[in-house]
Amino acid sequence: MTAMDTQTIERPDVDTDETTDDETPKFFHYVKKHKIAESAVMGSHVVALCGEVFPVTRSPKPGSPVCPKCKKIYEKMKKDQ
Repeated sequence: MTAMDTQTIERPDVDTDETTDDETPKFFHYVKKHKIAESAVMGSHVVALCGEVFPVTRSPKPGSPVCPKCKKIYEKMKKDQ
C-alpha cells in the first residue's frame, strides 16, 4: 500500500490595511486565521488571498466591504472542498 499525499487548506479570516481618507477601511481581505494573531502580536505582515501584503491593524465588523478578488478566490476554495 502507498500513502496518499494530502493537502489541507485553511479557511482564511478577514482583515485589512487599505483605508480611505477618513481612516475607514476600503476593503477587508481574507487571511489565514493563524496568521492574524501572529501579525497582531508580532507586527509581522500577512498575505491575503488576493496577494496584498500588510500588517493586521483592524478587525472587520459584520457587513464590512470585502475585497472582490479575495472573495472570488475564497468562493472557489469552498467549491473545491
